[in-house]
Amino acid sequence: MDLLFVFIGLLLMLIGIAGSILPIVPGTPISWLGLIVLFLAPSLTFDWVFISITGAVAIIIYVLDYIIPAIGTKKFGGSSAGAWGTTIGLIVGILAPIPFGILIGPFLGALVGELVFNETKGPKAFTAAVGSFFGFLASTFMKFFATCIFLGMFLYQVYLHWDQLDFPF
Repeated sequence: MDLLFVFIGLLLMLIGIAGSILPIVPGTPISWLGLIVLFLAPSLTFDWVFISITGAVAIIIYVLDYIIPAIGTKKFGGSSAGAWGTTIGLIVGILAPIPFGILIGPFLGALVGELVFNETKGPKAFTAAVGSFFGFLASTFMKFFATCIFLGMFLYQVYLHWDQLDFPF
């Protein structure tokens, strides 16, 4: 039975890492759910302190995920059209079969958002697109780093409690 919990927890961890890059999937909270599932394994005692601290970190990162791109966009003179363009550009960049689409898409999306929808002119639109793109990169890096740390914690907890886990092998 423990093997099922470890497997589901690991699956949630991997989905969380993918979600740290994909804009639709909330990566950090899903990775945190993987930690919860691990500690729901029947052979392990639930570690409230560990889950509470990692949960607080997951909530803080989830909130910062919305704040950091907005700060980057506003700092460089962008608008919400640039921020939306970044997100839409990321989705298109992931789906389009072009090299580095995951990087090119958000920048072009922000630029199009500023030029077309906000009607920002020339260099100001480019600067706003750069700000939106850097905000997106900072937020994505923060989420990716956090989900990788959560995966490391998950693997460490499995290693630490290996003798307690009731594996069939």
